[in-house]
Amino acid sequence: MNKRLPHGPAFRVLFEDRHLLVADKPAGMATMGAAPGQPSLVEAVREHLRRCHGSGVDPFVGVVSRLDASVTGAVVLARTSGVAAALSTQFAERSIDKTYLAIVVPGPQVPAAECEDWLLHDDRQQRVRVVAAGTTGAKPARLGYRVLRALQRGALLEVRLDTGRKHQIRVQLASRGHAIAGDAKYGSAFGFPRGIALHARSLCFTHPVENRRMSLDAPVPGCWASWGVPDSKA
Repeated sequence: MNKRLPHGPAFRVLFEDRHLLVADKPAGMATMGAAPGQPSLVEAVREHLRRCHGSGVDPFVGVVSRLDASVTGAVVLARTSGVAAALSTQFAERSIDKTYLAIVVPGPQVPAAECEDWLLHDDRQQRVRVVAAGTTGAKPARLGYRVLRALQRGALLEVRLDTGRKHQIRVQLASRGHAIAGDAKYGSAFGFPRGIALHARSLCFTHPVENRRMSLDAPVPGCWASWGVPDSKA
């Protein structure tokens, strides 16, 4: 079910009940805090809830994790403050599993790897850098990846995060010579049709009210097919 604001891209509802909503965020849409006149997922979901439930009151939409504007895929949003707190606890305790897909150029020479770095946000340049362990202000970052398939250009990776740092996947892969396609900020020389080739494919968490494990998948955008990754093959 695709939902569209009058002046913004559509998002897909992957799951919705009175406690939470899981959206498939498109490229070009900030999760929240967009500049005036620019679309954000939070505002799009609020508008969707207003239309569906006919309330003149602004619905509560709680953000517990974010995707960069250029990144696509599954995002869970809370519809009550209690559910927001419960989901935030799951993220903090690392009990929420998220799997990403990424197209990188060039591809790795190994089939799988674990990556551990210290990351520091550079406020002046608005980017993240890999720095020496223990650098003031830096935070440890860990992820693992495996190669799903070689592509005509680069490779398709499955990535799992052990930590959730800003731009983590982008900078850790790029620092090893495997920039994500379309990610010029971190050194990619290859264009991508929409945003960058990083997609939050699956999200697995415990429903805070019903106490059941939920697993939701967001199909890769259609434009990935131009790089040899139709959704049925991802």
